[in-house]
Amino acid sequence: MAQGQIRKALSGYYYVEQNGELIQCRGRGVFRNRGESPLVGDFVDFTKEGDSDGVIVKIHPRKNELVRPPIANIDQALLVFSVKEPDFNTILLDRFLVVLESFQVTPIIVLTKTDLLTETDQETIQTYIQQYKSIGYEIIETYKNDPTLLDRLQPVLEGKTSVLAGQSGVGKSTLLNTLLPNLNLQTGVISQSLGRGKHTTRHVELIEVNNGLLADTPGFSSFDFDTIEKEELTLCFPEFAELREGCKFRGCLHIKEPKCAIKDALETGDIQPHRYEHYQQFLQEIIDRKPRY
Repeated sequence: MAQGQIRKALSGYYYVEQNGELIQCRGRGVFRNRGESPLVGDFVDFTKEGDSDGVIVKIHPRKNELVRPPIANIDQALLVFSVKEPDFNTILLDRFLVVLESFQVTPIIVLTKTDLLTETDQETIQTYIQQYKSIGYEIIETYKNDPTLLDRLQPVLEGKTSVLAGQSGVGKSTLLNTLLPNLNLQTGVISQSLGRGKHTTRHVELIEVNNGLLADTPGFSSFDFDTIEKEELTLCFPEFAELREGCKFRGCLHIKEPKCAIKDALETGDIQPHRYEHYQQFLQEIIDRKPRY
């Protein structure tokens, strides 16, 4: 029995890397019967059929899995956000951060288009940067044709499996072209080149970059909270999670409960108002979610 990792999925085939070679494999019917599906990033056992074909017979346990893009065993996500055109969006950033925290995926925040900031805008953005850094998030600032970007990104990608996330127009394809110049993604026509149309087929592929792996798709543009329960939301805000043991009531949701350590920290400035406001909005969204059957 051979072992390897799925690096690409396309047209019903899974391409499994083993010792520098890609083996074209199909999944066993038993996976369909169980409602399972191999994902790019999975570590698998497979049997070889000839020199370059095989059948996947076992999927090893995953540490995490994402739906969009369908990929497993991710270490980190580069969250690409522009500071201008479009403007920096803290509620969307917090939405991404919360979902990644729920999947135990480490976020790296990449802020693009910093050359477009006015002096006033620069002060505002720097305030946000310091706030997110104080929570513990790593932030990389960059701009168009930044000659230092590649040197700064390579250590971040070293030995990690990474994906990109961010809304359209923030510079994801530019970032990918910096890391994977052979892709030559056309900037400005992201929707077409990435198969956003409903009749096109998208595939995910992990490509080796600086002793790590990077998904060669600019990933996903939105997240929902389908897999997060209201009691778990606190854990997805690291600065809240550190303080929750100080709440009087176990299972405190930090809304109306008395003697709440989170609300106390909000009063003292240890938790930022916009983060608490977003927590309230996300909590309500989870509460209002229709039950799944």
